[in-house]
Amino acid sequence: MSSLGPIFTILMAIACMSSTLVVAQNCGCASNLCCSKFGFCGTTDAYCGDGCQQGPCRSKPTPSTPSTPSGGGSVPSLVTDQFFNGIIGQADANCAGKRFYTRSAFLNALKSYPQFGTGGSSDVTKREVAAFFAHVTHETGHFCYIEEIAKSTYCQPSTQWPCNPSKQYYGRGPIQISWNYNYGPAGRSIGFDGLNAPETVANDPVIAFKTAFWFWMNNVHSIIISGQGFGPTIRAINGIECNGGNSAAVTARVGYYTQYCQQLGVSPGNNLRC
Repeated sequence: MSSLGPIFTILMAIACMSSTLVVAQNCGCASNLCCSKFGFCGTTDAYCGDGCQQGPCRSKPTPSTPSTPSGGGSVPSLVTDQFFNGIIGQADANCAGKRFYTRSAFLNALKSYPQFGTGGSSDVTKREVAAFFAHVTHETGHFCYIEEIAKSTYCQPSTQWPCNPSKQYYGRGPIQISWNYNYGPAGRSIGFDGLNAPETVANDPVIAFKTAFWFWMNNVHSIIISGQGFGPTIRAINGIECNGGNSAAVTARVGYYTQYCQQLGVSPGNNLRC
C-alpha cells in the first residue's frame, strides 16, 4: 500500500493539470493574455480586471451574485417605458428602427448580462444607464438606424476570426458592432454565427441588444465602475472622434449623456470629454 502512495499522488497531480489545461484551451488565450469573465482574451482591465477567469488577472474573482446598488432602482426601473419611448419617439416615423428596437427586447437581452448596472452605488448605476443610452442614441440616431449608412466590408485578416468573403461586417445594432474580430467572438458568446451570418444582428432585436451588451461589458463597463468618467467611454466606443478627430460627435454624445443623467436624477460627474 505504501508503495502506491507516490504513484497515486503523481496521477492526481496530472489529472489536476489536465483539468487546468482544458479550461485554458476552452478559453483560448495565450499564456500572457487574460481570459475575461465572458471568455475572451486580452490585456486591458476589461479582460484582466473584474471577473477575470485565467491568466495574469489583476482582480479577485467575480462574486457569484452581482451586487445591487443601495438606495437606487434596478436597471428595468430606470429604463421605463417613458424613458425608452422618449428616445425612440424622436426618430422619424419612416425609420426602420422604429419597428425594430423595443424596451421589451432591451429587457430580454439584459437577462443575459445581469452585471450591467451593478457593482457600484446607485449613482454609478444611473450613470452607466445614461452612458449606454447616450452612445446608443448617437450611434443609431435615436434608434432610427439598424445598420450603418456608409457600409463597408470591415475585414481585418485573422486566423482566429476569418472573414467570409461574401459577408460584410459593417455596423449593426444599438452600438453598431463592426469588424470581423467583434462579430466572431460576439456570436460565439451570444449563440449565433457572427462570421457567416452577421445580418442576424439586423434581423433579431434581442440579439442586436445582446451584441451591444457584449461589447459594453467587455470594453466599457469597467470604465464606469472605476469612476473614470464619460470621456473614456467615448474612446472605448469610437476613439477616432477623440483629440479633435470629430469634436461635434463628442459634443453630441456628451449632450445626450448629461440629458439622460438629468432625467435619472444624477450628476454626470467629471471628465466628460475624451
